[in-house]
Amino acid sequence: MTIAFETPDQPEVHALISELDAYLLALYPAESVYALDVSALLQPQVRFAVARDAAGAAIGCGAVLLTPEFAEIKRMYVRPAARGAGIARKLMGLLEQTAREAGSPALVLETGPDNPEALALYMRHGFERCGPYGDYPDDPYSVFMRKMLS
Repeated sequence: MTIAFETPDQPEVHALISELDAYLLALYPAESVYALDVSALLQPQVRFAVARDAAGAAIGCGAVLLTPEFAEIKRMYVRPAARGAGIARKLMGLLEQTAREAGSPALVLETGPDNPEALALYMRHGFERCGPYGDYPDDPYSVFMRKMLS
């Protein structure tokens, strides 16, 4: 398994993002899914990582949006068949390292309350619940989390 920064604008990654969108839209109303589309993921302030299995197939992804105030985790997803092998942990490690190297004071994220696996992952990585940040509204379908880096 390898994890590297790649462009999100490739068919295998589009498939991962579509799977993630379908999963989120099955859990939450569309207006409460705050996802970046591929064009937003292509912006220079975004680093997009792809996890690939031994055969080179894309099995997971995650992004970090770097801003002066914080770094935000976006588009974390590992295909169900690949879960349990530490891929999400390794993706999070790379994204956090990237945020630290960029000098971000904090790592933040927004996820949903009906996603216990994600909440557990983020808590294991030292995130704590916080209030809305940036332009996010106070949404009952959102859980906001923060991890101070400095």
